[in-house]
Amino acid sequence: MQQRLRMRAATAAAATALLLAMTTGLTQAQTQAPAGTAVPGFGATHTAPRAAEHPSKSLRYKVLFSVTQGNDDTTKPNASLEKVARFINLLAADGIRPVAGDVVAVMHGKATPIVMDDTAYRARNNGAANPNLELIDQLKKAGVSVRVCSQALAAGSITPEAVDKRVEIDVAALTTLANLQLRGYALIPD
Repeated sequence: MQQRLRMRAATAAAATALLLAMTTGLTQAQTQAPAGTAVPGFGATHTAPRAAEHPSKSLRYKVLFSVTQGNDDTTKPNASLEKVARFINLLAADGIRPVAGDVVAVMHGKATPIVMDDTAYRARNNGAANPNLELIDQLKKAGVSVRVCSQALAAGSITPEAVDKRVEIDVAALTTLANLQLRGYALIPD
């Protein structure tokens, strides 16, 4: 009898441990960018089965992100640039892949240094590697046009040669923002 009770207790403990492991795994999966997303490793999304508004396959998403916020922690990817990845991943979750160049992120203001190549970034940030370069690379692979304002580069004493080669340099964020909105891009500020 005692042996049966011990076996039942062991079985119950194992079932509880399995349930806990499954629940923890589910929670972790929901806070990470799902496997097979458009921007792997960045832009974590959450499911919202009761959401009233979802991305629509009938729309062409032409979206312009104005990225101006810097990070207090220069060893982590920029939160506003990560928002671009979240947007792309949200679209991908509903089976939508924007046309290359239809999503644009333009860096200016305090966000300008995030586009520096690793050598220049390390020189400016006490040897810390640029944590934004992998994110920029993944965004580019997903078709996002990543740009920086040359006026902001000059104001931040960043030479064009110090800008990562994956980033396009525009004459000014002011003109990029105006031009693209006049061409029908929706603006998402940070």
